Amino acid sequence: MDIDLVYIWVDGNDPQWQTKRNAFVKMEDVKTEENCKGRYANNDELKYSLRSVEKHAPWIRRIFIVTDNQTPEWLDTSNKKIKIIDHKEIVSQEGTPCFNPSVIGCYLFKIQNLSEHFLYANDDMFFNDNVLPDFFFKKDGFPFVHLKKETFGKWHYRMYYLSKFLMGKQPGRYSKTIMDALLLAEKISGRYYSGMPHHNIDAFNKSVFCEAIEETFKEQAEKALTNHTRSMDDLQVAIVSYYALATNRGHLKYVGNSESMRIPVQKNDFMKRLLARNPKLFCLNDNQRVTDEDRKRIKPFLEELFPEKSTFEKL
Repeated sequence: MDIDLVYIWVDGNDPQWQTKRNAFVKMEDVKTEENCKGRYANNDELKYSLRSVEKHAPWIRRIFIVTDNQTPEWLDTSNKKIKIIDHKEIVSQEGTPCFNPSVIGCYLFKIQNLSEHFLYANDDMFFNDNVLPDFFFKKDGFPFVHLKKETFGKWHYRMYYLSKFLMGKQPGRYSKTIMDALLLAEKISGRYYSGMPHHNIDAFNKSVFCEAIEETFKEQAEKALTNHTRSMDDLQVAIVSYYALATNRGHLKYVGNSESMRIPVQKNDFMKRLLARNPKLFCLNDNQRVTDEDRKRIKPFLEELFPEKSTFEKL
């Protein structure tokens, strides 16, 4: 089967982009979980992620990079395997400008000439070992839905919300929106999937994606469309994966750190953590706890891991 790969990418270091974003984000919100610098900082992760693709998944047909009128300066746009997609090509006018990956992610199926089977990644996600299409799709053409198992099921979230309440704090946006997605899927199948997204490269069927967003969860998607920045009532792309499971068009697969690993950027032992598990996929997760000093370790680590330039880079 033909399998494409879609990235969402932004150069948060671009002054013009910062000016545009600041018109939508209050200054007191720039250090929050939702809108902190770590959500947009550019450390050339995309360059190294593409190196990992060429090294470990050369069977990918085409690569689409979804951006806000930006192009990486090092990218060889003459490479016929790669194409830049502007937000306006897939997100309707009332949703732009958009600084919310949850909104952008929900409309990836609108990319022109996107294959029926495709992978979705953020620029901080990498292939760490050779993988074949059967890591992402079963022979019937439906994707594996990779989740991190939550032993206590619904109680995991109930305890989380209770602990936040007792501390006088609001629950985090990501946890709340994932819980919302799980409950929406439960209404369809009657089953609650005790798992969080593995926060790494995911697989989808374009037709199921379109059905979920434009039909089944159309009301929720339209409501979230005008959330120009991350919001508590966002519709997470994970809803499509849960919907695939609920309609028997996805295969549940719980994964551990030997298959899919998330490495916090605020930790200073990237390579040690990676070598300890040697996962198929890994993510370098930047967030509100990360400092600029922490980010300085990203490029040397990725350069050591992926030293050879890819054909996606200018000579």
